[in-house]
This record gives sequence, structure tokens and C-alpha cells, in this order.
Amino acid sequence: MKIVYIERKTGELKEEKVPGRIFLQWIYGNRLGKLTLWALVKRKWFSKVYGKTQDWSFSKRKIEGFVKDQGINMQEAERENSQDYDSFNDFFSRKLKEEARPMDLREEILVSPADGKLLAYENIDTDQVVQIKGLNYSLEELIGDKALAESYQGGSKVIIRLAPSDYHRFHFPDSGLVGSIKRIKGNYNSVNPLALEKVIRLYVQNKRDITNFISDNFGEVLYIEIGATCVGTIIQSSKENQRVIKGEEKGYFAFGGSTVIMFFKEGKVKIHEDLVKNTKKGLETKVYMGEGVGQKQE
Repeated sequence: MKIVYIERKTGELKEEKVPGRIFLQWIYGNRLGKLTLWALVKRKWFSKVYGKTQDWSFSKRKIEGFVKDQGINMQEAERENSQDYDSFNDFFSRKLKEEARPMDLREEILVSPADGKLLAYENIDTDQVVQIKGLNYSLEELIGDKALAESYQGGSKVIIRLAPSDYHRFHFPDSGLVGSIKRIKGNYNSVNPLALEKVIRLYVQNKRDITNFISDNFGEVLYIEIGATCVGTIIQSSKENQRVIKGEEKGYFAFGGSTVIMFFKEGKVKIHEDLVKNTKKGLETKVYMGEGVGQKQE
């Protein structure tokens, strides 16, 4: 299976380079692989142990090869030289230069909170929220709160999937107030499309953090980070009851692919048409933190 997406800046159709593709195909598509997945790979201890090895100094040896293979632009990073990182995890959660991600500061514009591949859905049914074509979950299952889930009926959803090669810090899409932060323990399935096609209700099985963010311009927003294989930690840089500005760092992921999901209530935001159209075609769109992905509805 090829994973293709639209590069929004150019309109090109591109194929994603997937680290460990053969392993993922075996784990999620082979009977023995599935047994290994159940017994080992999606377990919390496995991800924590493997993730911890990426904190060790010897892990920095693979940074240079990873950068070259994935075509990562290190000139965007605050530390451009791969030898300036203490470990692979230090590199993985690298910070970027401020000018590397221009921020659309117009109040009426919703910006992407992260770099990644985006899917956008409007007029959602909270009992049948799309994970990937043919596979659904309920918002109540995802957040563990029936009343809150029902309040998002008819609203919008944006999913941003972060591949291992992406910038792995996530930010606030608008200024506002950080409300409650809820942490749900879970498994560590991969969030790669190879896994999403095979694991029913994957998002509701995985570890996740749920923040009730009160946005100045887009109302209440459910801002959710989903952990994945080898993501031992989701770090929250912000705290409850903290006032934040648009583009401020919310947190970051440790090693591995991950996902950010945002839910908006009905009538609060109009997702940009190109993103919705691409999603309807079954295509993700590559976006970058700070670029506009929606507009305030009056």
C-alpha cells in the first residue's frame, strides 16, 4: 500500500516515505504479526522502554541518516547541526526557528497547530465519527463524556497526523484559555494509515490527552493528542487555567508518530474548501504549523 498525500504549497501528489514500512505491513497485515502486536508492540512497557533508549547518547548516531533519508530541512531547526543533539529524542522534539513557521495572525483565521497530514470533516455525527473510510468511532468513546460529546453534534473535526519525520511540537490555533486537561491511558498502536485501515476504533484504544480549550474566536475546542507506537510520553507545556496566545507552544511528543485532533462546535469555523475537498477524495493534505486551515463563522 502506497501512502500518498497532497503537498498544499505546490498542489503536487506525493508519496510518503514511511520508516519501518515493511515492519508495519507485517505487524498489521500478517497473522503472526498481529499476535506480536497484541503481545508486545502496542503495550505500554514496550513503547516506554523503546522510547527510553532514544534518550541514550548512543542513539544520536542515527540522526544524520534519518535526516538524509527523510529529507528533513535542518536549516529550519534552532540547532542545525545533527551533532548538537544529545540523543535521537532530543533531535525528535527539536525546536524550530520562529521564522521557519510564519503565523497567520488574523483573528478570524484558524491556523494549523502542527506540521502533518490533515483530514477535515464538517457536519460530523458524534455517534459515527470517521477514523478512516469504513471505520468509525463515537466521540463519547474517545473522550469518556457523553454530554460533552453531544455538544459537538453537527460541528467540525480536523485530524493532523504527524509522521516520525515531522516537527513534533504542537501549538495553540488561536488565543484563549486552557481549560481542563484529561489524560486517558491506553495502547500504543501506530497511527500510520497502514494501521488505521486494520484497527477498528484505533483512536479510542490509544493513549490520549484531552484539553478543553476556550478559544477567543472559535468557541470551545476539544484539543486531543493521540499517542502511538514508541511514543512513551506526551508532554504538556501549558497548564490548566493558563491564558495563551495564538501559536504558543502547547506541548510535544517524544519519539514516534502521533496525531492531533481538534473538534469544533457547530457554526464556529468553516474549514478551508481545499482541505475538505481533498478529504472527500480520500487524500490527506500536508500542512505546516501556523498556516490558515479555517475561518471564523459569524
